[in-house]
Amino acid sequence: MSFGLDSRMLRSAAAIAVFAAIGMPVLAEEISVVSGATGSDLQDFPAIVKPWEDKTGNKVTVVPMPSSTSDQFGQYRLWLAAGATDIDLYQTDVIWAPQLADHFVDLTEAAKDLIPANFPSIIQSQTVNGKLVALPIFTDAPALYYRKDLLEKYGVEVPKTWDELTAAATKIQEGERAAGSGDFWGYVFQGNAYEGLTCNALEWVKSFGGGQIVEADGTISVNNPKAVKALETAAGWVGTISPEGLHAYQEEEARGVWQTGNAAFMRNWPYAYALGDGADSAVKGKFAVTTLPVGAEGDSSAATLGGWNIAVSKYSQHQEAAISLAVYLAGPEAQKMRAIMETHLPTIQALYDDPEIAEKSPIIPQWKSVFMNAVPRPSAPTLGKYNEVSSKFWSAVHETLSGNGSAADNLAGLEADLTDLKGDAW
Repeated sequence: MSFGLDSRMLRSAAAIAVFAAIGMPVLAEEISVVSGATGSDLQDFPAIVKPWEDKTGNKVTVVPMPSSTSDQFGQYRLWLAAGATDIDLYQTDVIWAPQLADHFVDLTEAAKDLIPANFPSIIQSQTVNGKLVALPIFTDAPALYYRKDLLEKYGVEVPKTWDELTAAATKIQEGERAAGSGDFWGYVFQGNAYEGLTCNALEWVKSFGGGQIVEADGTISVNNPKAVKALETAAGWVGTISPEGLHAYQEEEARGVWQTGNAAFMRNWPYAYALGDGADSAVKGKFAVTTLPVGAEGDSSAATLGGWNIAVSKYSQHQEAAISLAVYLAGPEAQKMRAIMETHLPTIQALYDDPEIAEKSPIIPQWKSVFMNAVPRPSAPTLGKYNEVSSKFWSAVHETLSGNGSAADNLAGLEADLTDLKGDAW
């Protein structure tokens, strides 16, 4: 199968083969990739790129970043604004394409044979003004993790609505604490003031029928009774079924409580599944996942569309090799390795039917139903102002969760702020 290597790249590969055949030394290029990956993702990366390194003779160096996506984005903007030449590829969040597009190489031609294999919506999310500025390497959509053993113990059904979740979490928490587990909680999620809270709160609002903060046509929709109800419901969890300290929780803090066996339910991304099923996990073999709850019967579940992509800097001094690496990282070999090693959801549709993935990472085929409920953040309609929109949204939500003002007042203030930010147009 061809993956859209352009003629310059083919000539470069041919030259490597000729030099190797006649015994002449090949000048390897060192390609730098900046990534916010942590934990097992960072540890597995050398194994994932090794086939490409062996084939091309080049070497890949990872430049690590903070785990906070907000911090990553800020650093990326600084490097790109300065035209940094020592970074060849950037691993980018699904929402960043409209804001960083001017700094990245158009990969449409290089990936022309790979594009049809992907979910169209994901390719479209990385296309700005007709340019494919980043290639998807895995997608993401969160799910509700639940303790199978505890639901059975307390005679609780898998919750379908947020009210059912609240009741189930309360019942299990009370029972476990009465049995001596004083640190046990009903539900953990991400409540810190950062992009992760935007994802959580968008799911609450959308699943209550309250819209997507800013709609596809640019209309500001967040200040409505259903959105108010969603935030009031979530605020009621803090200090009851969720820890007071949840205001500082990101993904790893929530996973820490869950994986030590101290929570009945958790909202998190697919990466937490393999870790939760690890040999050192207190919940190994005791949990399952399902779609996130809805506001009421008849509403639709909502899971924020996440995922990561790879973009080539137009300031790179090794563009041919960087493009080759980007196409490899977005291709079926690397995506399959990530699915098996890290439980990352492929963006290549055929991999959901791959028998080896189904055997070694059985959660991947199951997660397809979660992914089908994915909802995008409003980065496309708000363009370069998305980060400010998200920051204002998560701040209003965080204030509500912290008890600083009512949901109605905070959303009314948010609407006014977003109206000022929008001006005549996004």
